Amino acid sequence: MATSLLSPAINGSYSVRIMAGSSLSTMASLTAVPVGARCLHGLASPSLSEASSRSFLLKSSFNGESLASRGPALPRKRIPVRYAGSPVCLAAAADAEGSDLPAVSSSVKKESLSFAEKNPALVTGFFFFTWYFLNVIFNILNKKIYNYFPYPYFVSVIHLLVGVAYCLVSWALGAPKRAPINKELLLLLTPVSFCHALGHVMTNVSFAAVAVSFTHTIKALEPFFNAAASQFILGQHIPIPLWLSLAPVVLGVSMASLTELSFNWTGFLSAMTSNIAFTYRNIYSKKAMTGMDSTNVYAYISIISLLFCIPPAILIEGPKLLQYGFADAISKVGLNKFVSDLFWVGMFYHLYNQVILPTTHWKGWHHLLMQWGMS
Repeated sequence: MATSLLSPAINGSYSVRIMAGSSLSTMASLTAVPVGARCLHGLASPSLSEASSRSFLLKSSFNGESLASRGPALPRKRIPVRYAGSPVCLAAAADAEGSDLPAVSSSVKKESLSFAEKNPALVTGFFFFTWYFLNVIFNILNKKIYNYFPYPYFVSVIHLLVGVAYCLVSWALGAPKRAPINKELLLLLTPVSFCHALGHVMTNVSFAAVAVSFTHTIKALEPFFNAAASQFILGQHIPIPLWLSLAPVVLGVSMASLTELSFNWTGFLSAMTSNIAFTYRNIYSKKAMTGMDSTNVYAYISIISLLFCIPPAILIEGPKLLQYGFADAISKVGLNKFVSDLFWVGMFYHLYNQVILPTTHWKGWHHLLMQWGMS
């Protein structure tokens, strides 16, 4: 009984091996013409029966020549193939001569889309919600730590250190597999990491100096800084409606600053510095777009940022921490709670950044700007 195997050839056609018993009788390069066909990853049914309404009609050739010139012409066979939607079926249908089933191909393509591809707005909304939820937990726990341990440079290092440890464990487990990094990519990620480190430290300095709500009020100006940088640094045209939409934000932040009870210049200027740093991070990140997956990119950014944050933490807060900083914190809440708080605040910081930075912050903000006509 004859059997057949459909497999892709280099030139885009498909090779069919027609077997009789255990001997190979013919190998030909075939072009598939879909006739209501269904298949599974290129495996054809073992039958060469004419009686099948769901089949591929195959026209044969051998190295570009008709098989008739090499011997008796092979009759056209209908090779029943099963399970629609495989890559081989779709490729064969696309290359078929005289194919008249575009509607079938289109419907199969639509059915093969994943949930994320069918609902991009819903997926983006989920990422923003997850980021917001994790960020709220981080802010509450972070401020609680500053109430008994007011050392933002050291706490910033802990945030990144926990994140780096998380990345190293993930790499060790192969989830994800570590992507290699070369000198060129390192040079691209270094300015991104520096701006990320500076913005992170300045945000924490502001958190420690003023109320969390006031810091976030100042940081609400970040879209304004992004728009200004796009206009005056990147040379992108900013439409008037976008500038008008940002005007209430600027006015609201100004009014909140004037009436804020916890206002001080350290908190205000630190938050403004973080806005500028994160704006430049966004600019450099666009230049550093690579084919590497977002998890690996953020892992490398965390490692490089940690190296930037350690020196100022040692120079600015190191002596105080050794003299009385650690002792005071442990005496207030105990060693176990102190270590636990630092670990979890670092974990939530890493998780919310891993969600938003690589997947939605740089890309999501850019997407929102594009909707305003800034592409």
